[in-house]
Amino acid sequence: MKSGVSVVVPVYNSERSLPELIERLEKVLGPGTFEAVLVNDGSRDGSWEVVRRLAGERRWVRGINLMRNYGQHNALLCGIRAARYDTIVTMDDDLQNPPEEVPALLKQLEKDYDVVYGTPQKQRHGLWRGLASWFTKLALQKMMGAQTARSVGPFRAFRTRLRSAFQDYRGSYVSIDVLLTWATSRFGSISVRHDPRKFGVTNYTFGKLASHALDMTTGSTMLPLQIATLLGFAFAFFGLLVLVYVVGRYFIQGGGVPGFPFLASTIAIFSGVQLFALGIIGEYILRIHVRMMDRPCYAVRDTLDAEGA
Repeated sequence: MKSGVSVVVPVYNSERSLPELIERLEKVLGPGTFEAVLVNDGSRDGSWEVVRRLAGERRWVRGINLMRNYGQHNALLCGIRAARYDTIVTMDDDLQNPPEEVPALLKQLEKDYDVVYGTPQKQRHGLWRGLASWFTKLALQKMMGAQTARSVGPFRAFRTRLRSAFQDYRGSYVSIDVLLTWATSRFGSISVRHDPRKFGVTNYTFGKLASHALDMTTGSTMLPLQIATLLGFAFAFFGLLVLVYVVGRYFIQGGGVPGFPFLASTIAIFSGVQLFALGIIGEYILRIHVRMMDRPCYAVRDTLDAEGA
C-alpha cells in the first residue's frame, strides 16, 4: 500500500460545492501524494457530470458512480474499499468540514491513534438535528466509550489497514463508526472549525438520524434486548408488589381494592411493556432476515480514475 492520503467524499446533490472542495483540497494537500475519491450516491442533480469533469482535469481525482442512493455510510464504505493510500480522511461534500483542517487531523493521528475525529468547535445544526445527533452518539457509547462517542462525526482520519476488519462485510445496514470499532479501540479527537453550509440544505433529518441510530444499535449491540430484559424484571417486581398490596389489604381491611381504573392502568402498563419487548425482538428478527438475503451494501455503475476508465 502506497504512503499518502485518500480523501473519501460521499456525494449527493452537491454540484455547486464540489469544484470549491477540490480546489481547496488541492491547496491544502498538494504538492504531495494524495487522491480524492468522490462517490456519487445517486445524486439527482448534475453532480456526476461535475465529478467527471474534475476527474478529467486532475489525475488525483477519482469518481465512483453508484447505481442508486444507498446512504452516506454505504457510499463511504465503497470509497474506503477503493482507497489506494495508507491513510484515509472522510469528509462531507457541503464544505462544512473545512479542507484546511485536514492537516490537523493527520498530525493528531500520528500520536499513536488509529482513528481521529474532528469535533466541531461550534455545532451549526438546528434543535431537532442536534437532538438526533445526540441520540446517535448515545447509541455508540457502549461500543466506543462515552468520551469518544461524544466526538464522533463525519470528519475523521484513520489508518487504511483498519478496513481489513470489515473488508468482507455484507449487509444493507452500514455504520462506518461501528465498523471501525471492530478493528481498534485507539480513538482520538481534535477540535476543528465547522463552517456554515454554503449551498442547499442538509439531507439528514431528525427521522433519518433516529432511524440510523436504531439500525446501528440493533445491528451491532445487544443493548436493546438487555433493556427489554431489565424492563421485564422491573415490571414483574412491580406486579409482585401489586399482588402483595391486594392480598395484604384483603387480610388487613377485609376487602378488595376498589376501582376499575387501577386494574385497567395496571393491565395497560404490562401490555405496553410486552409490546415494547416484542417490538425489539422483531427488529432483531428483521435484521436476521435482511442479512440472510445477502443484499450488497452498494452496486457500482461507473468508475473514473486517472486513465479516464
